[in-house]
Amino acid sequence: MSMKTEIEGLRHDVVVEQREINRLARGIRTRERTRRTAVEVVLFLVLAIGSGLLFWGSNFAHNMVHDQLSAQKVSFPAKGTPALDPKEFPGLQRYAGQAVDSGPKAKAYADQFIAAHLKSVAGGKTYSQVSTAAQANPNDTKLQAQAQTLFRGETLRGLLLYAWGWSLVGAIAFWVAGAAALGAVVVLAAIVYSLARERSA
Repeated sequence: MSMKTEIEGLRHDVVVEQREINRLARGIRTRERTRRTAVEVVLFLVLAIGSGLLFWGSNFAHNMVHDQLSAQKVSFPAKGTPALDPKEFPGLQRYAGQAVDSGPKAKAYADQFIAAHLKSVAGGKTYSQVSTAAQANPNDTKLQAQAQTLFRGETLRGLLLYAWGWSLVGAIAFWVAGAAALGAVVVLAAIVYSLARERSA
């Protein structure tokens, strides 16, 4: 066998090996692309479905808070009335005459209107303090009345603050849903770009 034939044989072997290496590399790249695309598709689905559920939850919380508060027909006193004195209630003037039908309004009514009135019921004492005194003095009608008024006022205040809390949860869900939807769009754009690049290559 001549040197030339041997070199030709080696070249042929190198070409065959190179082809085999290229075939294996293409297979590895294809598997990597497939895995990456599968992960991107799963991520897109999680973000898209998650954002849809979060938007639904946000809308549900908003509507539930609005409907439940509206059904109670609670309103702020009208502007200029003694019940909404600007010196006593400066933070409530913007809500004057409006219905308490949203979370922020419920919080303002609970923390600034009801709380101020409750402080004047028994000289700033809490329901717990007045209730303890009323139990010790069951014949004191004034103390019994104060305990009842504080109980009702604190209960209403607590319910309004729960409504505000759920409205806040709904607002947070809305913004997280928006971020998840934006993330889904970005992932979808990455998938489309990756597939378009593959086809053009």
